[in-house]
Amino acid sequence: MTEFHRVTPAFAAAGQLSSEDFARAAAEGFRTVIVNRPEGEEPGQPSLAEMRAAAEAAGLAFHAVPFSGLPPPPQAVGATAELLETAEGPILAYCRTGKRSIMAWAMAQALRGGHRPDEIIALAAKAGYDLEGARGALETLAPKT
Repeated sequence: MTEFHRVTPAFAAAGQLSSEDFARAAAEGFRTVIVNRPEGEEPGQPSLAEMRAAAEAAGLAFHAVPFSGLPPPPQAVGATAELLETAEGPILAYCRTGKRSIMAWAMAQALRGGHRPDEIIALAAKAGYDLEGARGALETLAPKT
């Protein structure tokens, strides 16, 4: 069973989900799932079609915003920012370990001014993710006041 790391009441990040995790996510109140893993990233990884079917069977919306490596590319940050605004929440995002998902969330939050960089880093830390090394990128993305 994959651990869901609650970052805010509206967002959590996780490592690779299993098909059983989707029913649990729905039972815990999540409404949307975002996958940040590219198709076929490693042998034995469930396909996007399998994961989409499991999410939809559990009554969850499913969105793919795949990318490799860090930091997330601009199109992934933009797509994440849009989903944070438009998708029904709470949202659960996952990748292999959760690190890409938390980074996409953090950069999208900074870009849209959802939280200040210090707040983003603190929220991520409470959820078990160290984003101190991303402070410069978050500050660059954040609206200037």
